[in-house]
Amino acid sequence: MSVAKPQGTMLGHPKGLFLLFTTELWERFSYYAMRAILVLYLVDKVQTEGGHGLGWTSADAISLYGTFTGLVYLTPLIGGWLADTYLGQRRAIMIGGALMAAGQFILGTPHAWVQGMETQVFYLGLGVLILGNGLFKPNISTMVGDLYEEGDHRRDGAFTIFYMGINVGAFLSGIIVGSVVSAYDGNFQMGFLCAGIGMVFSLIIQFAFAQRLLGDIGKHPAAKLEKEKAAANGQENVKKEPLTKVERDRIKVIMVMGLFTIIFWAGFEQAGGLMNLFTNDFTDRMIGGWEVPTTWFQSLNAMFIVIFAPVIASIWIRLGKNEPNSPVKFALGLVLLGVGFLFMIGAVLEMGGNPDAKSSMWWLVGAYFFHTMGELCLSPIGLSMVTKLAPLRIASLMMGAWFLFVAAANKIGGIVGSFIGHGGPKEEQLANAMSIFAGIAITSAISGIILYFMADKLVSWMHGAEGPHHTEEEALEEEIAVTAEHEGIQR
Repeated sequence: MSVAKPQGTMLGHPKGLFLLFTTELWERFSYYAMRAILVLYLVDKVQTEGGHGLGWTSADAISLYGTFTGLVYLTPLIGGWLADTYLGQRRAIMIGGALMAAGQFILGTPHAWVQGMETQVFYLGLGVLILGNGLFKPNISTMVGDLYEEGDHRRDGAFTIFYMGINVGAFLSGIIVGSVVSAYDGNFQMGFLCAGIGMVFSLIIQFAFAQRLLGDIGKHPAAKLEKEKAAANGQENVKKEPLTKVERDRIKVIMVMGLFTIIFWAGFEQAGGLMNLFTNDFTDRMIGGWEVPTTWFQSLNAMFIVIFAPVIASIWIRLGKNEPNSPVKFALGLVLLGVGFLFMIGAVLEMGGNPDAKSSMWWLVGAYFFHTMGELCLSPIGLSMVTKLAPLRIASLMMGAWFLFVAAANKIGGIVGSFIGHGGPKEEQLANAMSIFAGIAITSAISGIILYFMADKLVSWMHGAEGPHHTEEEALEEEIAVTAEHEGIQR
């Protein structure tokens, strides 16, 4: 919310949009760069054994990864409340960004400087990063909407541009951080420093141009402005009404879809954990005499989103009245996730049980492709469904419940991935990986089938809230937003 609008446009949009685009691009670059190397850093040998990591087992590393990503989805609930009630979005972004940069630099502290305290310093850096993320993440995209008056037709296009920045940052992160770590002979500290520098870029851009390009947008706490608006309209003491049958039915849809959301994201989030380790340890990444850095595969998801989001959006529009409803799309997303894990099963089978063999990297490319196709079917439904179905007076509560589903999914994903084991022979780890991939493939496929047969009932509980796209631009905006939807960024 704002009390004054800035002046000036670029390419038909307020210049502030491109400031927010660039700020978010570098922040997402920072986050995804750190995410790409986190598990690899934890399992790498300790420095005394010729490595640059902490020497954790794969199980402990993946479990920690699940806890970290789970907290990443919970702390924005607190950060959003602080911004709305006390800080204002702009101040929350600056404080959160500074904490995130500090967290990255703490993680990047050379082991030689903190000898004997590497683990304690790691936990400190991770904690500071999580707190900063909670303040930064939920606030920046809200300001995108505040750049436009209600009913402004440019708003949907603005979010498409903004979401593109998120995906560009996510794509560049794995490529750049992997190249930096490789250039410094596997030194993950340099990767964390690279992520910290990206966050500093984001802060500098926001500090230098925010007042000029955003005016008063985001300076004042939203709750204060809402209270003033309600008082001016004589609505400060609105009586709370009980939920109607229609509202209760719609809440049931959110709860049911939330349970299937846990299944999808618990599988999908193996990308940064188990699949990341499988890429590093069991995949032939050689092209001629050059080895593709492990982290580069983390960029495939964002690349596929940018390439195929317009294709999927176009397909939904061309289907017209035959476009699947939201629960059916959700079910299709679960089945496609399962298909992706069939490729991981293929990778294990190619190795023939020999842990010294290597599987083709094309199995991974296929897995990430189908996971992204599943995400493009399922993720746009996420938060947009909550905003359509949740009764206005408890919309924040329902959004918080959705965050809890996603946080639970990430923690459960970490627990599932940790079944690879605490060390042991590589044959055992490979067999465990096979079991995990197969288990996720079967669970997601069966869940998709169950949801498909529940679709008509769920649509009836929506009581008309389910509606078709009106334009291809609206469909594209939803598809390109999937990374943002996954992260729980609110509009």
